[in-house]
Amino acid sequence: MKKLSVKTKLTGWLTLLMLLLASLLLAFLLSVSRKVAFETAISQLSQVVQSNLDQLDVSGSRFELGSDFSFYRNGVSTLIYSQKEALLAGQIPVFFAGGEAFRDRIIRKVPAEKGQYLVVDVWIPMERDNGIWVRGILEAPEDTLLVRNLFLVAFIALPFFIALVALGSYLIIKRAFRPLDHITETAVAINEAKDLFRRIHLPSGSDEFCRLADTFDELFGRLERSFEAEKQFAADASHELRTPISIIKGACEYAKKYDETAEERQETISMIYRQTLKMSDLISKLLSMTRLEQGTEPAHMKALDFGELLHSVCEAQSYDHDRLVLAIPEQIIVIADSVLLSQLVQNLIENAFKYGKPEGHVWVSLERDEKEILLRVRDDGIGIPAEEQEKIWKRFYQVDASHSKEGGAGLGLALVQQIARLHGGYMTLESGPDSGSTFALHLPAAAKTEKNEESIKKN
Repeated sequence: MKKLSVKTKLTGWLTLLMLLLASLLLAFLLSVSRKVAFETAISQLSQVVQSNLDQLDVSGSRFELGSDFSFYRNGVSTLIYSQKEALLAGQIPVFFAGGEAFRDRIIRKVPAEKGQYLVVDVWIPMERDNGIWVRGILEAPEDTLLVRNLFLVAFIALPFFIALVALGSYLIIKRAFRPLDHITETAVAINEAKDLFRRIHLPSGSDEFCRLADTFDELFGRLERSFEAEKQFAADASHELRTPISIIKGACEYAKKYDETAEERQETISMIYRQTLKMSDLISKLLSMTRLEQGTEPAHMKALDFGELLHSVCEAQSYDHDRLVLAIPEQIIVIADSVLLSQLVQNLIENAFKYGKPEGHVWVSLERDEKEILLRVRDDGIGIPAEEQEKIWKRFYQVDASHSKEGGAGLGLALVQQIARLHGGYMTLESGPDSGSTFALHLPAAAKTEKNEESIKKN
């Protein structure tokens, strides 16, 4: 059995709701109509009887009827009885029983052979304790007729009303669900074509469908970035690991084929070890860059002393401290991830030693103004040509690996730029032929507060 769509289900439920409301309205109208009909009949009876009483002239022990007195008007029969309840004037309705007791000015229902009658009696006193009864009789409105009329109208009009409600509900729901249809079509198209670049792009709004579309667009964007990062990682790893793996494979095949001496075997093992370290460093940097791009390892930002972090990095690494010149003031507060910022500093200093003069120096300085914190790492190498300076931030790009003592993967500066952007900063480069290079990290200044200082002491 084919499942009903949400639109059909909602249309059905709305139609049933309107049918229920129409039934309740019909019952309400029936109740109100009964009451209105009864009140109208009572008012009609009272008016006719009062009009006839105004035409009744009582003098002594006699009474006279005016010219406008009517024994039957507007369905009301007016009868005149003696004190002893003998009919003096008027005609009793055919189906009304004449034995109803008299009660002064009390309107009441009296059952008859067919239906019911409304009856009211008025006592008119005369001389010598004598008097007459004036009785008004009106056939009470029949409930069966009222119900029959109402149900006849409902039977004729209700089907058209329900059909109109069903059609209107379906058209309104269809129009309201149009954004959802667009979302579904886009999702299906993305799934079938595997095109993560497509977006839903609903017009701006604040309803549920617009928020859902925005959420899907963000999801597709994140999937696209993840997919691209996965492709980039696979391409980078396969491209860059090919060379060290080939070297290791060749060394192993050579050692297996030829009977090496102890010195040759040691050289082979050393070469394999170097290539293994290179692969390990490459994979580590690729993973770091991928995680930063995807946010799978969010940065743990906190207030820290940048100068103290710089000293810690320099002391932990085996730099030639005679060649490393530091100009680092105290208490420069920065909001950063200590691990990532340490990695950035380490990459910049190692890059400066690698591409500087063999016995040259590396200068590291730190300063702060009102707007930013500035870290500079300068070397005295041959410099970087102007046409190459924009390219050095790209993955695997190297200006000239022959000028370094050991080749790198070309990932260090790309990772540095990513870490800088993650901290809300950016990197700049000043370089010229034979004048060295100065890499500068620009970070937004953090307010130096007692709270920040206490956080640094705790950490």
